[in-house]
Amino acid sequence: MKKIAPVLILLAGVLWGSMGIFVRTLTANHLDTMEIVFLRAIVTSAVLFLFLLIYNRTLFRIHLKDIWCFIGTGVCSIAFFNFCYFKSITLTSMSVAAILLYTAPIIVMILSFFLFKEQFSKQKVLAVILTFAGCVFVTGIFGQETTVTIGGLFVGLGAGLGYALYSIFSRYAIERGYHSLTITFYTFLLAAIATLFLADVPAVGHVVTKNVPMFAFAIAFGLLCTVIPYLTYTIGLRHVENGKASILASVEPVMATVFGAVVFQEGLTISGVIGIILVIIALIICQKK
Repeated sequence: MKKIAPVLILLAGVLWGSMGIFVRTLTANHLDTMEIVFLRAIVTSAVLFLFLLIYNRTLFRIHLKDIWCFIGTGVCSIAFFNFCYFKSITLTSMSVAAILLYTAPIIVMILSFFLFKEQFSKQKVLAVILTFAGCVFVTGIFGQETTVTIGGLFVGLGAGLGYALYSIFSRYAIERGYHSLTITFYTFLLAAIATLFLADVPAVGHVVTKNVPMFAFAIAFGLLCTVIPYLTYTIGLRHVENGKASILASVEPVMATVFGAVVFQEGLTISGVIGIILVIIALIICQKK
């Protein structure tokens, strides 16, 4: 399992990168961003609940004293990161918001140094720099006229912090012996509860239940963009340092660009190609012994 752990984390990044395909369809059906976050969380927790009910009911068991780990992954990470990310888009631009979001590997590396004694190596520092530079190029921000307010900057960095906190709180849950399925289930159960107050739940229900294809689409959204990637990422975290895992998962914006070019015939710019190459180099450096 240790040998394939980096592959599992890369797979998570690839699947997260496909999210735009689902989000565009749901947006076309008049769901806003927080409603999509709620849909993602509720479908994921429902699917995992049914699976655990059949597979192994003992995986539902957690100690009350450890509930903070799951509040951390579900509320402080998933719900908080999505809220900040979508807010930063309204205060800045999609490009700036994406760049601020991908400060996450840097935040993970710093927090892991203090919390888990993970060392700063030249290899990791170089990989983080290349990853961040790659994400900047992929967003295509160069040549754009952008204005960043103080509020937009802090909210965007809040998104990066929230994104980073999943690795941190998951590590604590793993160290307490919890299974990856348990961590993922409670993460999205608590995220669903948190976003329940921010979403138009009847609107979500209307879209999902209007026909069988849309219901199946919603289940596929939960499975491919959440259940499988979060499981593979959490399993990978058992054998890969937080800093390296966060760098590997940064293949997400690269894959989002690739999916955009393949599925929606979006033009691949020179800037995007440079960004993809930089991220790939960072991934190779990250895996060198």
